[in-house]
Amino acid sequence: MARTEDDSWDITEGVGATALGVAWARSQEASSECPLFTDTYAQRFIDAAIARGWQLPPAHMEQRIRAISNYAASRTKWFDDFFVAAGAHGIEQAVILAAGLDARAWRLPWRDDSVVFEIDQPKVLSFKAETLASDQPAARYVAVPIDLRQDWPKALRDSGFDPQEPTASAAEGLLPYLPAEGQDLLFERIHELSAAGSRVAVESFGAEFFDPEYLARRREQLRQMREAAGADDTETPDIADLWFIEDRTDVADWLMDHGWRVSSEEAGTLMERYGRPPSAATEDATPRTVFVEGA
Repeated sequence: MARTEDDSWDITEGVGATALGVAWARSQEASSECPLFTDTYAQRFIDAAIARGWQLPPAHMEQRIRAISNYAASRTKWFDDFFVAAGAHGIEQAVILAAGLDARAWRLPWRDDSVVFEIDQPKVLSFKAETLASDQPAARYVAVPIDLRQDWPKALRDSGFDPQEPTASAAEGLLPYLPAEGQDLLFERIHELSAAGSRVAVESFGAEFFDPEYLARRREQLRQMREAAGADDTETPDIADLWFIEDRTDVADWLMDHGWRVSSEEAGTLMERYGRPPSAATEDATPRTVFVEGA
């Protein structure tokens, strides 16, 4: 599970497997009383992964995923709304960074001439292509299989991206998996590729999220869940082991310093707005993130 400078992954291992956990959480939204979104593709990704030998989360991890299900649903809805609003403002070019098993190119109501570029590890995008081979995207879909630590702007341009056209870019569930220096480079590249009229949406992980006391409580909660389920500590390593826990630049500040008009909303406030507030029992499990939009 430990990260290395040049590590890579398939969909069922390491960072890739986290996309399956998110897909499983999205698939559960269909059974809620008032779903915030519809994603009929999430379960198909799970079924395809199981066919490859992947196993559903053990009982204690399922419990943890359910504890943050309202957060996951609210996050999905917020990014959905971002892309729909961008289209309403005439933006027809979208870039989804570390796309994972995001199926927005298939399920959102895109403008007729829209193109959606997805960037992620080659094996991850290959798995998605195989699973959805019989499905027609709702926009022109372009996979850009490259590690974000490499020269992805060149790969993006080589794939037909037009840096002269306004773009809607999104970074969802990505930043903890980049070192602080890599995060700065990511936004420098986004900024350079963003023509006038572009927009960017980010799930930001700042000091509150990486607070040592908060992370310690999170690890203890996970330990207790494992213990209650009778699971061995080595069976399901903590996802935090995949993160780069470093001091990093505040995303909203970075964007404002580079001329973007910024709006921010804390996770708890966002969840309240969508009618999915965290309960007292899940408050510690709810990530301390901030949803940042720049225009």
